[in-house]
Amino acid sequence: MKLIFEALMPGQEEGFVFKEIRVRRHVCPWHFHRENELILTVNCPGYRLVGDDITELDSGDLVLLGSDLPHVWHHEPGERPSAPAHILIIQFTEAFLGWDFWKIPATRPLRQLIKRASAGLRFTGQTRQAVERLMFQMREAGSLRRLVLFLNILEVLAFSSEGQAIVSPGYTAALAPWNQARMERVIQAINQQLDGPIRLNEVARLAGLSEGAFSRFFRLHSGRTFPTFVNQLRIGRACRLLAEDAQKITDIAFACGFTNLSNFNRQFRRIKKMTPREFLSRIRGVDARRSQAICEPVVVAKSGLAHPR
Repeated sequence: MKLIFEALMPGQEEGFVFKEIRVRRHVCPWHFHRENELILTVNCPGYRLVGDDITELDSGDLVLLGSDLPHVWHHEPGERPSAPAHILIIQFTEAFLGWDFWKIPATRPLRQLIKRASAGLRFTGQTRQAVERLMFQMREAGSLRRLVLFLNILEVLAFSSEGQAIVSPGYTAALAPWNQARMERVIQAINQQLDGPIRLNEVARLAGLSEGAFSRFFRLHSGRTFPTFVNQLRIGRACRLLAEDAQKITDIAFACGFTNLSNFNRQFRRIKKMTPREFLSRIRGVDARRSQAICEPVVVAKSGLAHPR
């Protein structure tokens, strides 16, 4: 996945881009662009890498990424047939309504929102639910209505207290072309070899660096050591396989590149704060509660709004 600069075309009518992605296998490069980006992950099992943060993708994940913040969405459908990847995206520049718009005193909360988005923001709770409803409404809206809905979304985000910074304080993206190409080759190699041995000297050679220089380079660009990054990806994949209940824990450990069960258990507990068996038990408990909820009658308050999905 090559870290590339992506030039985006603004919407001809609204001044921003609204996209709905539905594909069996979503391929997203390690990239950055001048536009700000609001991303709602409806369904895309895998992980997202934003700056120096790596997080497993959950349905309903909502993030606002500022300009020039490197990111990638890595889709891993898993062993079982799954629904297509489904993502809603809004891309916009600060000037999509003209620079005079930002001179209006009432837009101060929006200016602060864009500034905070330089570190990436993940929104949860009622904010996420409200924005999700509005983004689904945008799919069927005409150009003027879509613009109004987008301004509503920005208002909700600007006044929300449920947004958390994604990247670490002080993170600075290194966007030099040669570093982009190196990180692209490294991340691609990791994803391709995640179920087997990944040797530092081989990956360093792929990046054209000595082992010591590569370790410093990788930590600078990812915010973590190379072994920590690899273990996080492997445990993330293990969680998805455990959730699918497709294999035994021992088989999953080996399928995720661990050579012995004790190291797998140790890394799993360090990253997930629980053992694989505890995680599996918790997943089964959630599934049981979901099944029970499906069988129970649903009561909707008169003032409630039906989810657009």
